[in-house]
Amino acid sequence: MAIPAPDKFKSAKEVSRPVHTFAIAKNGPIAYLGSSDFKVCAVDLSEAKPEVKDVHGEHLSYVTGVALSGTTLVSGAYDGKLVWWDIAANKLIRTTKDAHAKWIRKLAASPDGSRIASIADDMVCRLWDASTGKLVSELRGHQEKTPHGYGSMLYAVAFSPDGTLIVTGDKVGHVVVWDAKKGTQLASVEAPVMYTWDPVQRLHSIGGIRSVAISPDNATLAVGGMGKVGNIDHLEGKTRLELFDWKAGKALAEIQSDKFKGLVNRLAFAPDGSWLAGAGGAGEGFLSFWDVKQKKVIREEKVGNHIHDFAMSKAGNEIALVGHSKVIVFQVA
Repeated sequence: MAIPAPDKFKSAKEVSRPVHTFAIAKNGPIAYLGSSDFKVCAVDLSEAKPEVKDVHGEHLSYVTGVALSGTTLVSGAYDGKLVWWDIAANKLIRTTKDAHAKWIRKLAASPDGSRIASIADDMVCRLWDASTGKLVSELRGHQEKTPHGYGSMLYAVAFSPDGTLIVTGDKVGHVVVWDAKKGTQLASVEAPVMYTWDPVQRLHSIGGIRSVAISPDNATLAVGGMGKVGNIDHLEGKTRLELFDWKAGKALAEIQSDKFKGLVNRLAFAPDGSWLAGAGGAGEGFLSFWDVKQKKVIREEKVGNHIHDFAMSKAGNEIALVGHSKVIVFQVA
């Protein structure tokens, strides 16, 4: 099947929401959402007028990660819990109350559905058996404190398309590539430009690695965030992408947008690795595409909604974005 070109994507559907949506996992036309109302919801995006319906409200804070393994839906939140839900039977399977000691930032499911990865501000990536909920391994390669002595944050996690690798990225720009089976560190790279520290006025920092992705051939590591910031009270840094040959520890490209500012909160390679999609924002939000071989921006689209996450279809012909007030579906025309 031919991989669609980025210029073929068109906005096909929008679903308004009264809350912020931080995470999405998709199974066919059904999308599962994690939101600021502490709930996990579902919506059938194939319907003419999609209706968002509650799945569960087992969390005590923002739901910032959702992942699917067959009929098991796993959600993670700022309350440090993982909730395992049977979507076929619509019932609770289990609750892992102390999954992390601090806020859970994101979840990812392995391509074969056997593992769930969770990351949190305790700076640990934990791998869980998707069928039993048992802890398989802990990946520790990120410092708990920034170089200035403040607590750091672990924002980004992703599996490689073949499931053999895991990538994690933190606030200060440290990115680690792991062997997913052994739980051992294979390599690390640095993207320090994506972290801004204000030592004078605010004694505060902003930025960090907000998204990571590995190409289908496992050769190229993509890292998303934003460039240096002047006023750290605002997401005013330019949208930024960095590409690495992670095995050689070599930087391949640094690409900053002249059109958009703000964080790249999600990245995904096309199924053949020819292009890379990213989304995020500082206010209105954007969807961008980069040519991986030529290392340049090929399309930047304003979407009118700060984007936190998206789900791309296996064929690469649909991208469902979620953000501050909407679910936005882009499809190949």
